[in-house]
Amino acid sequence: MSTLDPGSPPTDELPFFVYGTLLPGEPNHDLFLRGRTSGERAAVLPRALLYDGPGYPYAIDGHGRVHGTLLTAAPGVYGELLGLLDHLEEYLGPGHPRNLYERVVREVELPGEGPPGTREGQGPPGTRAWVYLAAAAVTRSLRTSGSVIAEGRWVTGRPPGGPRTP
Repeated sequence: MSTLDPGSPPTDELPFFVYGTLLPGEPNHDLFLRGRTSGERAAVLPRALLYDGPGYPYAIDGHGRVHGTLLTAAPGVYGELLGLLDHLEEYLGPGHPRNLYERVVREVELPGEGPPGTREGQGPPGTRAWVYLAAAAVTRSLRTSGSVIAEGRWVTGRPPGGPRTP
């Protein structure tokens, strides 16, 4: 089981922002999340781009928006869920050379949560969450030869009628 990394920002059991195979209806949702979450709601990761991967997507910092789901761990399973997700995302620790993803804290927006009459240009309120972004080597490769998913919605990029093939 993974523990929080020393030197990382205080987390107070932050929720998780997911945008790929962990989304509701996707293959890893039931495998990893069933019985381990107490809440799931639509959310958006601002200042990020979504790239197609070998059967799963990658988010990186950029000038776009990634649509996904904000997950709250069920009481008593936060550590277990954190460890499972770190393992799934091949996250071994901050900056580890074998990381596929980096687990970082980002502000995510919660559409539909804004007060009436929110000023133009001011996004909806947000919350801090763990997000798995592509690790440095993967990001470099994506920026040079990757395929951006234009709308930042991974599920809309899949061919109809079944799961992706790598």
